[in-house]
Amino acid sequence: MASGDDDDPIIEEIDVYLAKSLADKLYLFQYPVRPSTMTYDDVNHLMAKIKPKQQRVELEMAINASSPNYCRSKGEQIALNVDGTTFDETNTYSVKMMDKQTFSSIQATTNTSRYAAAVFRKGELHITPLTGILQMRPSFSYLDKADNKTREREAANEGGDSSQDEAEEDVKAVTVRFARPESEQARQRRIQSYEFLQKKQAEEPWIHLHYHGVKDSRSEHERQYLFCQSVDASENSELVKTPKEYLAMLMPPLAEEKVVKSVGPSNVLSMAQLRTLPLGDQVKTLMKNVKIMPFANLMGLLASGTDSTAVLRCIQQVALLVQGNWVVKSDVLYPKNTCSPHSSVPAEVLCRGRDFVMWRFTLERSVMRKEIAATIKLPPEDVKEFLEHVAVPRVNRGWEFLLPTDAEFIKKHPDVAHRQQMLWLGIQSKLEKVFNFSKEDFMPKNCPQPESVHVSGEERLKMAQERAHENTSSLQKDLDTKRAGSSVHIKQEPVSDKDDEPMDTTCPPSSSIPNGSVNGYPSTTSPNFDHTNGNTPSPELQDFVTKTFRKHFVLTLNELKRLFNLHLASMPAGWSVFQSVSDHVLQDAMLLCRCKQIMVPFPAQTTAAADEQKVFGLWETGEDFDKHRRLLYELFTKNYRIRRNMLQARLALDFEDVPKADIDRVLKECCISHAGMWYLKGTIQS
Repeated sequence: MASGDDDDPIIEEIDVYLAKSLADKLYLFQYPVRPSTMTYDDVNHLMAKIKPKQQRVELEMAINASSPNYCRSKGEQIALNVDGTTFDETNTYSVKMMDKQTFSSIQATTNTSRYAAAVFRKGELHITPLTGILQMRPSFSYLDKADNKTREREAANEGGDSSQDEAEEDVKAVTVRFARPESEQARQRRIQSYEFLQKKQAEEPWIHLHYHGVKDSRSEHERQYLFCQSVDASENSELVKTPKEYLAMLMPPLAEEKVVKSVGPSNVLSMAQLRTLPLGDQVKTLMKNVKIMPFANLMGLLASGTDSTAVLRCIQQVALLVQGNWVVKSDVLYPKNTCSPHSSVPAEVLCRGRDFVMWRFTLERSVMRKEIAATIKLPPEDVKEFLEHVAVPRVNRGWEFLLPTDAEFIKKHPDVAHRQQMLWLGIQSKLEKVFNFSKEDFMPKNCPQPESVHVSGEERLKMAQERAHENTSSLQKDLDTKRAGSSVHIKQEPVSDKDDEPMDTTCPPSSSIPNGSVNGYPSTTSPNFDHTNGNTPSPELQDFVTKTFRKHFVLTLNELKRLFNLHLASMPAGWSVFQSVSDHVLQDAMLLCRCKQIMVPFPAQTTAAADEQKVFGLWETGEDFDKHRRLLYELFTKNYRIRRNMLQARLALDFEDVPKADIDRVLKECCISHAGMWYLKGTIQS
């Protein structure tokens, strides 16, 4: 010992021995989901198996079904879901009750070179290196088996459909392709893929083991191998390292990896690296860097052969359409919980301000910076950054939109342009509330405004006198023409800006669409307006309801509204024959279309919304099959779920000899199967 260490005297010296008898087969098991005071030592272990190469272990332990804490009914239900009602050797639970559970291992660490198990005896410390550290967690593979049983039952209920599908599959053509040589880079990606690892794990066979308890004599015998078998001093070397060398062995210095830095600027994108990313990430990265781009340019930057439909789906997630060009969304540039690099303004405020700038460019080609700043009230640096993303300054003209209107894209993809127009109307509605402005405040100055026609009483009298000498039929025709030319105003509500579907069942307000076009998309008004009373279902609405129920047969009110919104969204821009449609009008339309409400007795603890508990079914189609459908509805007025045999027995009681095909048809048309029970469409509770 050095003289400087005299104040830290040695109290005791302990000989350390390295035991190697179990060096390649000693595992440490951890049970992270169970407290250390509740061990599994006294639990009956039914089965144990291992895959040594992968270090995977499975243990099967018995569950005390006679314990007062055990729910017998739940255990029986789980066994029924997993094994069904049959009795055979493949059953998971032979006693028709969940009486055992399986624990499956995952590796806590892949490097166990610094871990060992130690035993202290008679002043000697014996250590054995660990082969692996495994965490044992409950396995829920029985749930997968229950799902497979459910699918098998549903396939059996479908009956003839599967056989028909199999017959169709038999005649499919077989395409033969020759695989090209695999590159080294492709091989590395393949062997690191999840599918390859799963296949590799399945190839190694399980080795079944026999479990011995802690107090078993065989366990006591095996524990002796934790001690070094030979303690002869001649076979054990003494540690002759200095303290510093010993510490360096225990904790070696970390080797610094030499990272080759790119010589190019950090903001330059490598197209080779970009194309290795998923398509959605490629589109997002390009739009985030370029800010604004026509769709044709975007397709040119992507790899040749990329599906344009897939690109359209991706671009709508990260960008908005402005004058036929795609501009990156504000929340992509300013993610949540970030702030402006110029003024530290929160991202939420920045997004609102930038959305206002983009919305203004959907109305006109040029905007004035002072007007923008006066409305959004953000620092000049941020306003300038918004404008620089999408516009360039022009002398005496303010800031002009950077790209010309892409009319070709709008003409080629009218459905996308219409959907984007509806999104902008929703954004406009939000901006009006935030910044407290009116739509008319920013109407384009270069667009002619509609002039209202006002005719005074004297002029009307003069016109009538001049036409008094003309033919009566001609006069009547002129008056009818004049009445037809009068303007018709229909009050409608704005549409939500959600990507999936509109919130309301109304069309975009015609007054919110500037004259000429919105986003470069022509705004036309259909001549076929619905002039019926707002409280009476129109013929067009009744036609939609009839066609929808002929296809679905059973719908909740919530689902019908969703389908109606999708129908509105699919109509061309500005073309609408529907007024504001309320829930009451929708229900009246269903009654007029020979549908009736089914009073399903939902359980008291149901979480379904009110619109989801209003269930309507097609009552009469003119077919003889209607009586089967009405009988099914009657069963669902007594319980919100039924079994197939209940329907079969009731049909056999009321109508003799009902073929199986009719039972399959009525269930397929009106119901959905889950866990062996049948529910009306839209009523199944998760």
